[in-house]
Amino acid sequence: MSAPAHPVHGTGPHKHGTGHGPAHGTRSGYMTGFILSVILTAIPFWLVMADVLDSKLKTDIVIMGFAVVQIFVHMIYFLHLNMKSEGGWTFLALVFTLTLVLITLVGSIWVMYHMDQNMMPMSPNEALHKP
Repeated sequence: MSAPAHPVHGTGPHKHGTGHGPAHGTRSGYMTGFILSVILTAIPFWLVMADVLDSKLKTDIVIMGFAVVQIFVHMIYFLHLNMKSEGGWTFLALVFTLTLVLITLVGSIWVMYHMDQNMMPMSPNEALHKP
């Protein structure tokens, strides 16, 4: 009878910390992520409900900042994305995806802006009675 390929827990291809096996979270890691997510949701909620900041633009910018931080919390604590997992390929795929989204978003805004600037003006009355 042959001995098991990896008799000791924590060795072999799925050893934690090597970055080669699947990323598994711990209970404390998930709790940390959950608590950070709740905090990063509660603060913007409080900012809006209590009307803490004096301007809508400032409130919007702060809320977007909290949203970006929350995206990173979710990627790190729940999706386990880091530079070591899967040999760095998951991070590279994330960067590629974000690049494509950025190109699409900026390109769409650019096209819509220039269409708005270059189209013939029309009054609302003309738009309603157009044959």
